[in-house]
Amino acid sequence: MDKRVGIYVHIPFCASKCAYCNFYSLAGAEKLIPQFHSAVLRHIKEYAPQLDGYLIDTVYFGGGTPNHFGAGRLVSVFNALKRHGHVLLDAEVTVEINPGGIAKEELLKLRRAGFNRLSIGVQCSDDKTLKSLGRAHTFADAEETVKDARQAGFENISVDIIYGLPSQDRDSWAETVARVAALKAEHISCYGLNIEEGTQLYMFKDSPFLPDDDAQADMYLFAVETLARFGYRQYEISNFARRGFESKHNMKYWLGDDYIGFGPGAHSYIGRCRYSFIEDIEKYIERVKLGQVVVEYSEEMSDFENAGEYLMLRLRTYHGISEEEYYDIYRLKMDNVLELLRKYEENGWAIQKDGRWRFTPKGFMLSNTLIGEILEAQTKQRTQISKPWQTQSAVEDTQMTLFDNRPLAAGVYSGKRTERIPN
Repeated sequence: MDKRVGIYVHIPFCASKCAYCNFYSLAGAEKLIPQFHSAVLRHIKEYAPQLDGYLIDTVYFGGGTPNHFGAGRLVSVFNALKRHGHVLLDAEVTVEINPGGIAKEELLKLRRAGFNRLSIGVQCSDDKTLKSLGRAHTFADAEETVKDARQAGFENISVDIIYGLPSQDRDSWAETVARVAALKAEHISCYGLNIEEGTQLYMFKDSPFLPDDDAQADMYLFAVETLARFGYRQYEISNFARRGFESKHNMKYWLGDDYIGFGPGAHSYIGRCRYSFIEDIEKYIERVKLGQVVVEYSEEMSDFENAGEYLMLRLRTYHGISEEEYYDIYRLKMDNVLELLRKYEENGWAIQKDGRWRFTPKGFMLSNTLIGEILEAQTKQRTQISKPWQTQSAVEDTQMTLFDNRPLAAGVYSGKRTERIPN
């Protein structure tokens, strides 16, 4: 058994809905928590045959606000994954939490159960801004939560922050970056505010109180430069980490590795198939209970679509793309793409090193546009000449990730004893 998979569990409950949130989450739905808990446990049990062929090396509990679900329930769901799947003892196990929303005793319970990574939604250091966004915490709460987490034994902590917030300027953003860096987390995610229709902030979409594109670009580049001085290496458009603390779970998304989701709205990608579950908690609960289909959308990815995913997702990362690697996996040339990348290099948007192309910080800022041009160029090249495709087994053999260095043997959770499974 050498195939590996990541598990994502979507916990959609929140104490309150943030003004910018566009994820599937529910405030004031606590009465559904027991039913959802039972449903997701049952769903995991039903998936046991599919999980049996994999080693689970990452688990991620996202939301919503997972700590609002309760540490005890989180542990029971994780235990179900241990019971019905092969969870590695050294798996990266992440849970998202909000500052001030979880007691030290609950953090201790999570750590003892095998959770070893926290993702804390700090967002900014200004308490007035936090309140205006509907956040129920202060920055002092964030400092206290990090302190409690360290005392509970967590040695891998990530912090989320957002730039481009209402009335935010470079000075207030600089203060957020500095104060968050002072928390000494191992990982920092730095996201630009994206106002989506259906969120509370949407009514202010064109408001002068929101930083314009130039101001957001300035904030982004400031963060990249400042975090580098604090020892955080940018390894993806919005993510920075001290060496060795990159998010292994999120890298599965960006490198096209397998992952399986549970919960309403959760997405999965296995082999050539991408699918998602119904984004309605009551229907999710009912269908799981009755043994009915909960898949809302699915598609079988073609070879060329997978090739496009390679370009689109890997160019989000510091790892970038390689002409040789691309040809080995997909038996396709990328002459048109290389032509574009050389132009991007002249503009300071891309760089080539050791046979790999990647975007610079300035290129990352324009990545949506640049990647769109790259995909269009590759589609045009496909219409010009047809290439044979590798077999799926050959694709699997040549697929590379950032985490190639693996132990000779790895332990898995198995009830009260530990098994050793060779890789």
